[in-house]
Amino acid sequence: MQTATVKVLKLHEAAILPQYAHEDDSGMDLCAIAACVIQPQESALVPTGLAIELPLGTEAQVRPRSGLALRHCVTVLNTPGTVDAGYRGEICVILINHGKEPFQVTPGMRIAQMVITPIIKATLKQTSRLSDSLRGEGGFGSTGT
Repeated sequence: MQTATVKVLKLHEAAILPQYAHEDDSGMDLCAIAACVIQPQESALVPTGLAIELPLGTEAQVRPRSGLALRHCVTVLNTPGTVDAGYRGEICVILINHGKEPFQVTPGMRIAQMVITPIIKATLKQTSRLSDSLRGEGGFGSTGT
């Protein structure tokens, strides 16, 4: 397991520092600092009151919490949301309510999880042909049901 130091700036006194719920978790909980109601089939930008400074060569991915998805049909709209190493603004989470009832976000509620992960910078090389593979061009549904 790799470790990295991430600087965290509280932009709001009510902000809660992300933390791992269990020692072997990959994601840290992100919490809301403001209340809002997300109507069915609508989305909302929910602030966390936090900004971070990531080490070069890493990104933070903002991912859904499985309990919110299962119990309330609420998830992160642009999952995974990406926080680049050069971004210094507030981390906000775009939540969407796929359920049939309004969803109440309350201050301090765990709304998403954040995973810090290494990135690979790719160099793209244009070519006139790709090598053969067993899968070939088989895409959507190519392996059956």
